[in-house]
Amino acid sequence: MKWDKKDISQEMVKEISAKFGCDLLTASILARRGINTPEAIRFFLEDDLLSLRNPFALDGVEDAVERILAAKEEGEKVLVFGDSDVDGITATAILAGFLEKIGMDVIWRIPTADDAYGLSMKAVEDFAAKDGTLIITVDCGISRFAEVKRANELSIDVIVTDHHEPQDELPEALVIINPKLKNSTYPFRNLAGCGVAFKLVCALRFALKSELYGQEICLLNTRPANDAWIIEVAKTRNLIVTDILTEVIVPGRIAISDTRLPVFLQGQQILCWDAALHKQTFVKLFGKSIEIAMMDIAPQIGKMIPQAADQSLLRIKELSRIAKYSEKELGELDVFVNLFVSFAKLCAKNTADTEAENADIQLAALGTIADIMPLLDENRIIARRGIDVLKKNPHPGLLQLLRELGLTGRFEAKDISWKICPAINAARRMGNAQIAANLFFEKNPKEREGFAKELASMNENRKELEEDTWNIIKDKAFKSFDDYKNKLTIVFGEDIPKGVTGLMAQRAVRCFNVPSIAISINDNICTGSVRSVKSYNIQPMLEQCGNFFIDAGGHKAAGGFSLKLEYLDAFLDRLKDIAETIEFDDELQEETIHVDAELPHDFISPDILKLIDMFEPYGCDNEPLTFIAKKLTIKEVNFIGKPESKHLKLTLDTGKYKWPALYWQSADRFTNKEFDVNDKVDIAFNITRDYFKGNETPQIMILDLKR
Repeated sequence: MKWDKKDISQEMVKEISAKFGCDLLTASILARRGINTPEAIRFFLEDDLLSLRNPFALDGVEDAVERILAAKEEGEKVLVFGDSDVDGITATAILAGFLEKIGMDVIWRIPTADDAYGLSMKAVEDFAAKDGTLIITVDCGISRFAEVKRANELSIDVIVTDHHEPQDELPEALVIINPKLKNSTYPFRNLAGCGVAFKLVCALRFALKSELYGQEICLLNTRPANDAWIIEVAKTRNLIVTDILTEVIVPGRIAISDTRLPVFLQGQQILCWDAALHKQTFVKLFGKSIEIAMMDIAPQIGKMIPQAADQSLLRIKELSRIAKYSEKELGELDVFVNLFVSFAKLCAKNTADTEAENADIQLAALGTIADIMPLLDENRIIARRGIDVLKKNPHPGLLQLLRELGLTGRFEAKDISWKICPAINAARRMGNAQIAANLFFEKNPKEREGFAKELASMNENRKELEEDTWNIIKDKAFKSFDDYKNKLTIVFGEDIPKGVTGLMAQRAVRCFNVPSIAISINDNICTGSVRSVKSYNIQPMLEQCGNFFIDAGGHKAAGGFSLKLEYLDAFLDRLKDIAETIEFDDELQEETIHVDAELPHDFISPDILKLIDMFEPYGCDNEPLTFIAKKLTIKEVNFIGKPESKHLKLTLDTGKYKWPALYWQSADRFTNKEFDVNDKVDIAFNITRDYFKGNETPQIMILDLKR
């Protein structure tokens, strides 16, 4: 294996440490991972929900809120339609659950059994027959042109909330909310479907709770500049700055009517920090006859945010956590805007809202992790806070599932990926996704317990089905690896159940380290799943085959499609041509361990767990921290594993501490005398926790070892 520790600027490390108040080791890891802008660093060092981006910054959110509130007012029947995977089910539970709580007439639906992905014509027509008037899709809808058109014909409005890659053409929905839209101004593209639903619910909560919803508010500030004064005004709507006006005024030189201020401020509510001071400034600039209706918001903000009370804006800037993460030098008006936004968010929340938001964010965390979204930017806050809430106060349905999975004690983020999400997804894979969705909607504890037991049982059956299917198709996978020039694997047939195509594709990826496709054939319809290796984007490959598909969708690393059996041969031939053009990054040719830091022996202590925790949760685009350490002494070696001992448990001497270390698939290396007891070795490793009988022990997970 190749160990790659990227060279970084020590000046950059010191600058990050000084500016953001973190130690040099943390700063070096941030720099080595390319997390070196204030904006990116903020989402690693902060996890407050106030740090989430404003949902109204997502294009279409205000229009969607208006339509939903109108439906509430008129007592309209609403359908929330979601996908049947973890992301879609959690998105459905978040949105439909909220609409139900605020008293709306809402029903929900997801694809079941052999239903195709996404909003179906039958779902639209069934809803029309029930006199429904508004459909909201979650985690789907961006490619459902005919279905949305049919809804329009039946006088049903459609709001599409999705996160899949849109085509050049968009469905004719009333509103589309998708951070991946070409003209989207939202700063973060990689929300999950449940993340988009969560943002919409946050916007709805604000609209229902805050008197500021829909209002245009002007925040005004004045400050001296040599012989003149600067008047600066930020116009806001739903806590988003929509316009800024700056005027430089020399006292007594110009009438206020000759400035842009009257037009800009006309009909606006004007808030100031210390209104008396700014009124005096206006008298100084324009004379005593000038009166501007300003409201002093400082006392109210001071009560809500005590550290801001009786402080100037410049002083507050020095105390502000937000200020240090700004890409630009903040002025007084910027500080005022940040204060006002924080104040308004706090005012819009009460205890009940916080509890409801906590329930929602753990569902959003599950869907985000399950859909392999990058755990960067605000996905980190969603996942981190969601996991924290899940541990302390799990959603009633999840509590039952945790009990069935034996996870009611301590568990880690990886357990969500490897145990919780697969159990929820098992319902879809085994042909009854409704069971998983029922777990989140059922009010009766006994019924929830039954659904949780059924999911756990389905998951065991899924494991058996996965293993049986892989044994059937693995020879086909090896043959296709040769047929497609070692660039691609493809397996297909009636012996591949539709529910495990994604699992089969992923197994092939792990086996061959190339993009892989698994296709189930049923009733002359081919339903396929695609999975990719880390550095290869499968979307262009799917786009080149688009003329064969009934429908298709997905992300950079995973996708799905369906096509008629009559087009399968032509599709396979097209893929052979595409395989000729596939090129991989060099790192795929040689397994590379990307090293975050080299640890001196003194640093390898239990205190290192604080650093490990700070970078949690780990997942897509945020791999577990990987270290190297040199000249550690092997004090003890034991074989582990049943029925054959293929693994090793070592005891490593780091000086002050002796560490237990697991080294998988390494028994042969020890037997072949590549290393021995009392050898000094260099290792590449992760650090984890081992939980046994209620005790927590830090341990080293060796990735590679060199004498």
